[in-house]
Amino acid sequence: MRINVKVKPNTSKNEIMRISDHIFTAKVTVSPKKGKANDEVIKLLSKYFKTAKSNISIIAGKTSREKIFEIQ
Repeated sequence: MRINVKVKPNTSKNEIMRISDHIFTAKVTVSPKKGKANDEVIKLLSKYFKTAKSNISIIAGKTSREKIFEIQ
């Protein structure tokens, strides 16, 4: 399954919100430097979908706020 995620770094709390079937917004407390925000989003998605972090990968948008993830 592929989902689109809009990431908002440097927020006050970590949370993920479902906008529609395949569109999500993720708020993370860390900065986007050195991929820390990406790692935090993967951690949030793994909790949300109850799957291992290794089953989630970034397909597009590693350096963008709008990302496409694939969840196996």
